[in-house]
Amino acid sequence: MEIDPESSLSPTERGRGIEGEGVFGHKQPPPHPLPLSPDSGGEGNVAERIVAIARSWIGTPYVHQASLKGAGCDCLGLLRGIWRELHGEEPEEIPPYSLDWAEATGSETLYMALKRHILEIGIGRLAPGDIALFRMTRHGPAKHCGIVSNRDGTPMLIHARQNKRVSEEPFSAFWRSKLAFAFRL
Repeated sequence: MEIDPESSLSPTERGRGIEGEGVFGHKQPPPHPLPLSPDSGGEGNVAERIVAIARSWIGTPYVHQASLKGAGCDCLGLLRGIWRELHGEEPEEIPPYSLDWAEATGSETLYMALKRHILEIGIGRLAPGDIALFRMTRHGPAKHCGIVSNRDGTPMLIHARQNKRVSEEPFSAFWRSKLAFAFRL
């Protein structure tokens, strides 16, 4: 499968967002199709462990700002829980945040926090075990995240969504159209 060479660049290298004009007026390429890259950065066993940890959270109810397996979490709480299982203590304290934190500030708060602690990769390199970060509105900041997985050759996404439990669902065209950034733990 041919992938646009620009898709292997990090979003920072090619501007923000994935389609239309980015925040800084850069023209963005359209979302590329999955399947996911076989590239695992030489960390296949780490990627498998990340997916296994994420799957162990499936069924955890959505609770805003929480991060306790089986009791409750939001999308960031899921990532925090995975981080703790992999690395121990979280790298920084998460301040309280409202449901509309991204819209209220307009800042790329989640993107910048992930970038401080996790390797950003180009969207074209997204593979199981990686973090996908989504921009839920065309020109809004990225505010939703999940772990990429694969089930029987089908790209999947493990994430917590408001009013739902942590689940694993197909990495559908809807999610691909919202994909803004990718990170590798």
